[in-house]
Amino acid sequence: MINKTKKLVSALTLLCAGTLVGCQTQPSQHASSELQVQQISQADIPAISVQLWSVNDTLAKDFKGTVTAIADMGFDAVELAGDFGPYKNDPEGLKAFLDGLGLKVSGAHVKMPLLTDDKIAQTIAFYQKMGAPMLIVPADRRAEKADTIVGFVEDLNKVAKVMREKGMGFGFHNHDRELVPYKDSTFWDYIAENTAQDFILQLDVGWVTYAKKDPVKYIHKYPNRTVTTHYKAKFGKASEGKKPLIGQDTTDWAAVLRANIAVGGTQYLVVEQEEYPDGLSQLEAVAVSKKGLDKIIVDVISQ
Repeated sequence: MINKTKKLVSALTLLCAGTLVGCQTQPSQHASSELQVQQISQADIPAISVQLWSVNDTLAKDFKGTVTAIADMGFDAVELAGDFGPYKNDPEGLKAFLDGLGLKVSGAHVKMPLLTDDKIAQTIAFYQKMGAPMLIVPADRRAEKADTIVGFVEDLNKVAKVMREKGMGFGFHNHDRELVPYKDSTFWDYIAENTAQDFILQLDVGWVTYAKKDPVKYIHKYPNRTVTTHYKAKFGKASEGKKPLIGQDTTDWAAVLRANIAVGGTQYLVVEQEEYPDGLSQLEAVAVSKKGLDKIIVDVISQ
């Protein structure tokens, strides 16, 4: 199947080359000179997914209609977050429904209680039946406390071994809480440095910038481990003239995208929306951020 995002980007790129003014962007101040001159093509762009938590309220009211609307926006995949609508006990049915819409499952957020010794086999089987290539732990309070972080990472490594044997990827998702100081670095660094190279570090760009850290530096610090990245606009405080929507915020998304492609080993860019400004509905806000990301991709390709 041809990547839907790439078809859209192709059309937009032609417009940029022909009639649109201001499609070019300046090289990122964060990027190295090597990244600034690197030519990005459509084939380099990772698939575009969306975290379904972004539309959790809408999803609960109309699962099929909401996912259909997501597909109509041009997304390539969805990242699941525990709501399966009428397919709660029918992963094959969910896969068939998504296949019919041209959507894949980029992965799923699964909490540690579902990955214990007595539940992990059932959990893995459930998600494999719907075609999920990886499972990500979305949060765990043990990851942000000095007296529990070591044991938590041991548990992550134990689960990772089982997942590896079953042919699935496994990782952890950051918030700002894991980016506070711990020993000589942060809790996030401790997790990264005490897990295997194939352990996925799902970087949430919104929470990284909220913590006043540089997402580009983190992608470079742990190459080929940002297999999936959350593209989310988030502010620590109000920013005049800016909004928590991709392309209307303060994040240098072009630099993040270039880093994802050059060193991140990134397979999926996962749009996530947690704020809905200007009275936008959940679906409307996701659509705006998707269009913002499409424009950023066009700009990067056009450079």
